[in-house]
Amino acid sequence: MESVFNVIQKFVVTNKSTDAELNGVYTCVVDPRATKIDIKKAFEKIYAVKVAKVNIIKTYEKFHNTKKWPAMKRSPKKKAMVSLAGADRINDFQKVQ
Repeated sequence: MESVFNVIQKFVVTNKSTDAELNGVYTCVVDPRATKIDIKKAFEKIYAVKVAKVNIIKTYEKFHNTKKWPAMKRSPKKKAMVSLAGADRINDFQKVQ
């Protein structure tokens, strides 16, 4: 990746992800070309925290049928669940979004 600021696109805010934040696991949508190493470097540089583990989830497109042709219901995304080491937390996380 060219820049670490292009890796993280936005944070995912759902009931499950906000519960995981209490345990130090942050979920975000990332660039589809980003690797685990790119995501780890981006978190460590931008937020100044130590990353313990990165899990990646790929969601695929979902279609539904219309009268003329199939239409896309959901676009494909790549999400990352980043676990922080120890007691590290992202300060002012609500302001980041």
